[in-house]
Amino acid sequence: MEIKVLGTGCAKCKTLMNLVDETIKELNIEADIEKIEDINKIVSYGVMNTPALVINNKVVLSGSLPSKKELAELISKN
Repeated sequence: MEIKVLGTGCAKCKTLMNLVDETIKELNIEADIEKIEDINKIVSYGVMNTPALVINNKVVLSGSLPSKKELAELISKN
């Protein structure tokens, strides 16, 4: 599984990155996690609001911070 957290470095973006790390460990899932802060790369995903979450090259969340339960569901579904 490939997970990318898109964000320019704001507090919500950092929080999402930490939530992703914690959730992956709790679900015992192997994943490559990447933090993308380059605005051009973020826009290339069609994302206009951060933080955003990309799982296996599909944008699954944009512009909000999910609860831990919501994040676990997003990761499990993909």
